[in-house]
This record gives sequence, C-alpha cells and structure tokens, in this order.
Amino acid sequence: MTEAPAPDAAPDTAPPTGPTCNACGGRAAVQWQRRLTDIEFAAHLALEQQRRDERLHLADPQQPAPDFGPLPTPGECVTPIYGCVSHAITADAAALVHQKTCSAPDPARLPGCDCTPEPAPKPTPDPEPAPLPPGWS
Repeated sequence: MTEAPAPDAAPDTAPPTGPTCNACGGRAAVQWQRRLTDIEFAAHLALEQQRRDERLHLADPQQPAPDFGPLPTPGECVTPIYGCVSHAITADAAALVHQKTCSAPDPARLPGCDCTPEPAPKPTPDPEPAPLPPGWS
C-alpha cells in the first residue's frame, strides 16, 4: 500500500526553480557567459547612472560625495546564458566568454555555437619564493 502525497506537496509538473534554458525554458544544466549587446549595455549603463544619481541625491551633504569610479565599459560586462541537457554546449566552450552576437543555445549548432569565444585569460605565474633568511639552507 502506498501513501498519498501530502496535500501541500509540490506536484511533479511544477515549473523548474532557478535558472532555465534560454532555448526551451527547461531546467538549466550548463551556464556560460556572453558580452552584452549594444541595447543591453545601454540599458545597463542607464541603470548604473540612475543608481549613482540616487546615491548622490541621498548622500549626506556634510560628508564627502561618494566616489563611484568610471562607468563600466562593454569589455567588463557579461550576461549569463543557460542551456538544458538538450541545449548544452561543451564544457570547454562554456568556460570562455562568448561574443555579444553568440546564438547559443541553437540546436543546429550544438554542442558548439556560431561565434569565436574570447581566448581564456593567461594564468598568472607563481610568484618567486622569498629568499631564505641568513643561515637557512
């Protein structure tokens, strides 16, 4: 005899929680990044400028004005892209930042995409060890 599920239990057909595939809306299995399109970057800059303006408006006039630094540049901004098991790209490709025109996840191009991702950053060399104190060998 099996027990009936509790009345407050979520049905098996519940929509996925968390990130969903950009192609089909299913549960995401892989994530990679691409640069923002020109329209996305303009919207990002507008939000950042609005945030800065609001902080300046709310700042205490008896304190120094907040220093925000320069506005972000397109080379500093990325957006996540998600793919389900059926719309996933390779792990090596997912580790790189893709161009803003990347069409992945595109079922016709999987497990790849139609752009040339940016090269991976060069690893930083290990620092030279500090010299040993006198008398140590």
